[in-house]
Amino acid sequence: MRPSDMINAGGVRIRWRDIPPDVREAIEEVIGGQVVEAVSQSGGFSPGTADRVRTDDGSRVFVKAVNAALNEHSPGLHRREAQVTARLPVSTPATQLLGVYDDGDWVALVLADVDGRHPRTPWDAEEIAGVLATLESLAARLTPCPIESVPLLPDELRRDFAGWTRLHEDPWAELPEPAASHLRELVDLSAPSADLLAGDTLVHTDVRADNLLVRPDGNVVLIDWPWASRGCDWADSLLLLVNVELYGGHDVEALLAASDLLARVPAGHINAVLAGLCGYFYDISRRPPAPGLPTVRQFQRDQGDAVLRWLARRLHW
Repeated sequence: MRPSDMINAGGVRIRWRDIPPDVREAIEEVIGGQVVEAVSQSGGFSPGTADRVRTDDGSRVFVKAVNAALNEHSPGLHRREAQVTARLPVSTPATQLLGVYDDGDWVALVLADVDGRHPRTPWDAEEIAGVLATLESLAARLTPCPIESVPLLPDELRRDFAGWTRLHEDPWAELPEPAASHLRELVDLSAPSADLLAGDTLVHTDVRADNLLVRPDGNVVLIDWPWASRGCDWADSLLLLVNVELYGGHDVEALLAASDLLARVPAGHINAVLAGLCGYFYDISRRPPAPGLPTVRQFQRDQGDAVLRWLARRLHW
């Protein structure tokens, strides 16, 4: 697949003007000014708003808002993101939470606006190096985990990473090679995968190009923290390389070997986690379309294909 053919994550987003007037007014009270300009941002797994807004006094903030009518799971993710973001250490390269509106239906987060852009895809070598350096530095700063309330990463992923078992018990005709002919091996290889991610680091757990911003000075900011968990210090770096493999153009094995965090992880652990991740992507991609997220299943399938390519090279399949 060429990068130009890639299906990116994204929902059918509503815009600021689509929020009910009374909810907009309440959000403006949280912002502290009347919104005079709202520029919608694309990408991400939400059908809600994602707007960079300017108020009547010239202030700029970022607003994301959603309700259950758009997607039943999204309000809960916004609430979880608010709880995590509010508790991140000040030194974390993340967006600052300025306020929350929550009427039980609509949930809106008001965040500091970041002067930045998503990394280029296919990935640029310099930006890969910058993000890896940021993730390694961040892992050191977030160990031990500074937020007690986040879930354990193995617990969060144990069911998801049993995807190969479900694919074995309920065969899927679209499962590609070499997975189809190595299905029993993948079940066994992925069995310990979730538990191998145990640790005492606050992990973002959703590192992809659309969840990163690069500032004009090259510094990197991680956005969207609803999946933050307590896990191993190398998980986010591995997820970054999965995203690099997805878009192609780089030797992820060379990047792994050059990473201080990843180079010390046993090869078998890397293989097991990649297997668990691959099974998750294929298993979830065969589910019915998610409300408000028409491209998500194809994006998950594309990620499964990318992880399978990498894993097959490592296992010489």
